[in-house]
Amino acid sequence: QVQLVESGGGLVQAGGSLRLSCAASGPTFGGNSMGWFRQAPGKEREFVVAITWSGGNTVYADSVKGRFTISRDNVKNPVYLQMNSLKPEDTAVYYCAATRRFQTQLLELARNYDYWGPGTQVTVSS
Repeated sequence: QVQLVESGGGLVQAGGSLRLSCAASGPTFGGNSMGWFRQAPGKEREFVVAITWSGGNTVYADSVKGRFTISRDNVKNPVYLQMNSLKPEDTAVYYCAATRRFQTQLLELARNYDYWGPGTQVTVSS
């Protein structure tokens, strides 16, 4: 069983930056690809970005390309999401998720993830 906990959310003005972290624990965590999703009020959960276990492959949603960067440290906190040039439309609850899958085309789909964190709120004011 893998446990995930997000942190780093908060309130920021448009154009600002935030860095989210996702801490993982559990004896079976090794080898997981990690993804970030977000869900705004009244909207479906949407894919943001994902990274494979080795860090060699990443995939980004078009809406965040050039602004968000995912990275991972497999020794300490496993996943970071650096969010720059934030926009009000980035406001959402952000979730990290883990999966054993590594094919990038599969990492964009929420149903392919096995474990989820409780989420952290990101609010971008205009």
